[in-house]
Amino acid sequence: MNPHTAHPIEENDMTITDTPLTEEGAAPAVPAYHLAGVTKTYAQKGRVVQALKRVDLDILAGDFVTIQGPTGGGKSTLLQLLGALDTPTAGQVMIGATDLATASRSELERVRASEIGFVFQAFNLIPTLTAAENVAMGLEPLGLDRAERSARVADALERVGLAERADHRPGELSGGQQQRVAIARAIAKRPRVLLADEPTGNLDESMRDEILAVLGALNADGLTLVVVTHDSAVAQRARRRVRLDKGIVRDITR
Repeated sequence: MNPHTAHPIEENDMTITDTPLTEEGAAPAVPAYHLAGVTKTYAQKGRVVQALKRVDLDILAGDFVTIQGPTGGGKSTLLQLLGALDTPTAGQVMIGATDLATASRSELERVRASEIGFVFQAFNLIPTLTAAENVAMGLEPLGLDRAERSARVADALERVGLAERADHRPGELSGGQQQRVAIARAIAKRPRVLLADEPTGNLDESMRDEILAVLGALNADGLTLVVVTHDSAVAQRARRRVRLDKGIVRDITR
């Protein structure tokens, strides 16, 4: 069987998440992402697994969305598609005017380099580099001159509250401070959206709240956030909560 051929899907397998309504007379909200009919299948041990089933989803510019669900429910697959790290078997994944489903490899690389910031559970910092140098590493694909690169690094560290720690190496920083450096590295490119995969998973409660405060401030400044999390305390901070289970999306915002 072709791993890229989806199994037939019953009508009740498709979940549509509605775009929030705007006030009468207001301009329509602009989607940072628009997903239409997104299906992702892959081969696993001789069988075809359907990781996502005809997902329709809009994420508005400036929104703060969390994605929850059980292990194996499709969260990582969805995040990879949103991050231009993979392409769907079928459907459309729009970021702005770019369809990631049909974009060339070079276009996907451009989107990852300039439009999407990534933060992970592991901080992924280089231990021999300072905080400033780690942030600067994230700007390498953009080909900025030295002055612009330095200005962006300083601005990003200031925004996460680590301007005074720019010369410190990861081993000299707390876990929360290391994650803030990772966030600074992601936002220094001035992305359209920040994707975070369990960004507080390695932190205790106080450090978790520290990171949530940083993310909340960035969102208040207009940055679109999409966060995968198992932590209900993180999910409760979001404007919108999405649950993904067995490849099906359901909006659980209350």
